[in-house]
Amino acid sequence: MIAGIIPARYASTRFPGKPLIDILGKSMIQRVYEEASKSKLLDKIVVATDDERILAHVESFGGNAVMTAATHPSGTDRCYDALQQLGDAYNYVINIQGDEPFIDPTQIDELAAILSDGTVELATQMIPVNNHEELFDRGEVKIVLNDKMEALYFSRMVIPFIKGVEEHEWHKHHRYYRHVGMYAYRRDVLASITKLPVSALEKAESLEQLRWLENGFKIKCVITGFESHCIDTPEDIEKVLKRMGKQI
Repeated sequence: MIAGIIPARYASTRFPGKPLIDILGKSMIQRVYEEASKSKLLDKIVVATDDERILAHVESFGGNAVMTAATHPSGTDRCYDALQQLGDAYNYVINIQGDEPFIDPTQIDELAAILSDGTVELATQMIPVNNHEELFDRGEVKIVLNDKMEALYFSRMVIPFIKGVEEHEWHKHHRYYRHVGMYAYRRDVLASITKLPVSALEKAESLEQLRWLENGFKIKCVITGFESHCIDTPEDIEKVLKRMGKQI
């Protein structure tokens, strides 16, 4: 069975109270919850929060929520806290970003679909890169793969280097992918990775998933056609609405 867990912190540095902001008549966390609930492959949806206001709000619209420790350094740790409270029924967790109010449930199911045989340890999504600007944008994390569609490395830099080809032509000579950040964790693996110390590669790139690779875990990568539309600051609300074609 698969649980969809939505981590939701109140005390965001850039946008305090972000899960409770109003977006076209509904809070952001309610929009995420309702979209995730349309998934055909998730057996449970729950919000994992450290704030009583968020807990009460989720329960007010009929959602499931659990309180987690305020000290968790990442959404991964918050997911494991919530999973322990849900009991032993769930073999996998999908970490659904709480700041993507217009996430498509089909995207969630694309990731959930590869978990059926129980062999996948960790999984995430990626999208092809088709232009030079996107490829060399250091805000976009690129993925290097093996022949089993498992990640060899994640980097903000462009890897591999294409020898003898002008940089603006690289995307025409190699299939590059960039990361779309939703994760799936097998229960036993999630328990293990939350106990790992921060790694050298993770520190260098500021990418949590490098800690997992550095410790020998395998991350399956799934191609998606869906973009991430995150809201990190108040200014992002209007941008995301316009991008999604929503009426402001």
